[in-house]
Amino acid sequence: MLRDASSLANPQETRVTHLDWKVTVDFTASALIGRATYTLDRVDPDATTLCLDTSRLEILTVVDQNDDSLSFALESPGGDSVAHSHLGQRLVIRIAPATTSVAIDYRTTPASSACQWLPPAQTSGGVFPYLYTQAQAIHARSLIPCQDMPGVKFTYGATVTVPAWATPVMSAILKTTSRAHPDDSQHGSSKIYTFEQTVPISAYLLALAVGQLEKRDLSPRCAVWSEPSVVEAAAYEFAQTEEFLTMAEDLAGTPYVWGRYDLLCLCASSPYGGMENPCITFVTPTLLAGDRSLADVVAHEIAHSWTGNLVTNATWDHFWLNEGWTTWFQRKIMSRIHHDDHEQLLDLDAIGGYQALQDACSREMPLAYQKLVLDIGDGDPDEAYSSIAYEKGFHLLRALERRVGTSAFEAFFQSYVQKYAYQTLTSDDFRDFFTTYFEDNEAIRDFDWETWFYEPGMPPEDPPFDRTLAEHSAQLAQVWLAVDRHGRMLPTTSIADWTSLQTTCFLDALLLQTNHNSVPPKDPLKVSTIRALQKAYRLADSRNSEILFRFCMLAVAAEDETILPTVVRFITTQGRMKFTRPLYRTLFASVMGRDLAVQVFLGHKEFYHPICAKMVASDLLLSSSSSNSGVWATMRNTISLGKSWMWAVGGAAVAVGMGITIARHRRR
Repeated sequence: MLRDASSLANPQETRVTHLDWKVTVDFTASALIGRATYTLDRVDPDATTLCLDTSRLEILTVVDQNDDSLSFALESPGGDSVAHSHLGQRLVIRIAPATTSVAIDYRTTPASSACQWLPPAQTSGGVFPYLYTQAQAIHARSLIPCQDMPGVKFTYGATVTVPAWATPVMSAILKTTSRAHPDDSQHGSSKIYTFEQTVPISAYLLALAVGQLEKRDLSPRCAVWSEPSVVEAAAYEFAQTEEFLTMAEDLAGTPYVWGRYDLLCLCASSPYGGMENPCITFVTPTLLAGDRSLADVVAHEIAHSWTGNLVTNATWDHFWLNEGWTTWFQRKIMSRIHHDDHEQLLDLDAIGGYQALQDACSREMPLAYQKLVLDIGDGDPDEAYSSIAYEKGFHLLRALERRVGTSAFEAFFQSYVQKYAYQTLTSDDFRDFFTTYFEDNEAIRDFDWETWFYEPGMPPEDPPFDRTLAEHSAQLAQVWLAVDRHGRMLPTTSIADWTSLQTTCFLDALLLQTNHNSVPPKDPLKVSTIRALQKAYRLADSRNSEILFRFCMLAVAAEDETILPTVVRFITTQGRMKFTRPLYRTLFASVMGRDLAVQVFLGHKEFYHPICAKMVASDLLLSSSSSNSGVWATMRNTISLGKSWMWAVGGAAVAVGMGITIARHRRR
């Protein structure tokens, strides 16, 4: 099989095929106490070891199918190098020729990068704690010993013991629920849930969440889960889930194979807009706009049920096969839902995506990570994560679609899903299948695969967008630029009846014209323009996180100090990296906000998921490594914003704190 340098495992010799996972959730210790039992495929009959990925796990014992002890050792191929700390340690288990399964007793540590343990104060209910996991890209190894690579797929069953007040959900189908122990001094009151996943998954799709959760059915096979105070709003927001799922089945030409499609609306600190865990997508509450305007994220995660979960990139170097296809699929779903026969809505959404792609390419991102086909090697896949895979991948597919025609390309998509279902593939596999499928089509003869795959930067072809629906947005942006640059009269145009996409397109046009990606921004709007925009459209008051994010970006670049309370509230009440990282970067690059960005982050970093905290620390030129521990300690001792800010944001505490900060900037 294809070697994956992001894993320390040895599936080319001994491969896992099924996991039986028994785990107890211990909120007091912030730990999972588990036994992982793997069924083995002896790829090499002479293999004497099973090697698994681990990170920040405590390995207790290892036994075989006869309960006989097996010798094991933990190795660190990267030594103590910080550069390779993301790889964790290799668990090497000695196996005999007759060994058919191994069982590993272990426990996670609070440092697990896959687990976020939230105290009650960080939940909506404020009474019970909460746990959720995020395993993509290579964080499953800090959740469970595993072959942590997309190229290895396995089925699994799970038995989960939780406190009696808690409800667990998993990337699997719930089978049974029972009471484990009565209320006594030894165990307390607890319950046991069993789950089953019969469709093989990669380790990054193993997911668990535990909290005070309630369920609302949306259809016979779809439901939404969340905390009691949020579940009704989530059920309203995601009411179209079944419609999206049915449309996806029609477009893919194959039925949904995962049994159920549920949604878990997470706590505010979740780092991604959505995570496509099979059977239950985890979504961020930043999607709760109150008008279903951000539900396309659900369409994206539904699309992953085919492109990503069923047909999977062989390694993270080929991540675009997951995300480029899914972005294409998502936009097709939404276009059909809105009866967008001419795909004008599709292009409106793609225009915004194209700007995100320009943003990614114009930042100081290494050129190696601006390629569609990556060469991550043993580097950290999180470092390569950006909109490149999504948008550049989407535009590759659209370029092919334009050449062969929409009907032919959509038929090809169905054949692609059918051929590679339950498998993994590389970019070369995709290219070979496409060129064979269309071998008689002259339109693809000169397609420049090498440039698309391996050249960094923007796509080699400018997409011919239908800008019909974007025209009003672009025109209004030009009017406001004329106000800003030339003192023209303020426009009277109302945007009250615009779609959220049109509004974000308008703000994107302003961001593009102000060169917001340069550090510092080259052509920011004037403070007076920002305040006029707020007075006209109340953008800082929007419940739509996409709109609020863009306006905050404009206002921070303009050095408008009145936006600071809104920005601080936004970045400390949600942890979605799409919003949090750019806002921290922009705040850090500003004159008014450089110190504030560091202060706020250090005062709130425990709120964020470990993946988000790691990436923001990098953006702010901080490090949590041992070599920089003294710097962190000094900064912690000198910051004026402590952990007491965590949940005081938005009230009098913010007003006082921000007043002090703004006054200090004014004195300068």
